[in-house]
Amino acid sequence: MLRRIGLILIVLPLSLVAILLAVANRQAVAVNLDPFAGSYGIEVPLFLLVFGSLILGVVLGGVAVWAGQLRYRRAARRARRDARDAEREAGELRERMAAMTDPDGRGVPGVAAGYAITDRRNAA
Repeated sequence: MLRRIGLILIVLPLSLVAILLAVANRQAVAVNLDPFAGSYGIEVPLFLLVFGSLILGVVLGGVAVWAGQLRYRRAARRARRDARDAEREAGELRERMAAMTDPDGRGVPGVAAGYAITDRRNAA
């Protein structure tokens, strides 16, 4: 609901301004593509020139931002790959530990008496 209100309050007035700009600036203007001779040019309505320039600016700005964030996307891919590898390794270690413990969970078989693995935090 809030999104719809925002759409109405922002997009609707901007659309009206764009329509009024297009209607008021229908006259043709010459756009020369050759700055020296001036022989290569076209005539387009002014509103098309303005809107085309805005669209081109948005596209070029988006490409510049996308190119500037390449290193962050590369680092994110690397971090995802490292996390996936760490999860896989942790799963393998869990399976190995489960295979090493007794069915009743008393410890690792084959460990000599008196040499059991203890928690050092609780040892005083």
